[in-house]
Amino acid sequence: MQLEDVYEKYKRKNQVLFNRDSACLQELLSMIRQQKHRTLVMWAFECAEPVVDRLRERYPKDHRPEEALRLCKLWARGEIKMPEAKRALLQAHAMAKEIDNPVDVALCHGVGQACAVVHVETHAIGLVLYELTAIVREVGIDQCENTVAEKIDDYIFRLKFWQQEIDREPRQWAAFLLDDSRPNKEQVLYEKYRKNSSH
Repeated sequence: MQLEDVYEKYKRKNQVLFNRDSACLQELLSMIRQQKHRTLVMWAFECAEPVVDRLRERYPKDHRPEEALRLCKLWARGEIKMPEAKRALLQAHAMAKEIDNPVDVALCHGVGQACAVVHVETHAIGLVLYELTAIVREVGIDQCENTVAEKIDDYIFRLKFWQQEIDREPRQWAAFLLDDSRPNKEQVLYEKYRKNSSH
């Protein structure tokens, strides 16, 4: 697994150790760019569940991550509007500023990013960047390769599942998530980046 860029960010003491250019994420990013918005929403929710459970165990009196996920699920179904859900997901990010453990800081931001996928597809990779950063912080930079590789494989496996499942059973969706004519914003970002880098 290619983690040279991650090692560099670790040495520079960057807060987030992965980004869209990370070599190990290119297959996953390529898949994300091909998905319907609601596929990414369901994938992000599923990936966020164990993170929320872990934060609940560690901070049993702080319900902000689970509340963010709960309200963003309602937003995705069209049962509440964006402002209410956005306030809740911003509270997950706010929690990160109030704790000292760098693993949990990254996990709080990961939940916030996962919830924000309802708004736009470009947040999908945000969950990944923060959760993988948490893994490196937890297991150590020299021991992280296998754990990171397994986690990326898990992301890909779950995304393939939701790609196949998303329209198999009827689900309640907010109207904007049913509009498949809108371009995937992660793909738009990629095309813009390629255009700019070719000049």
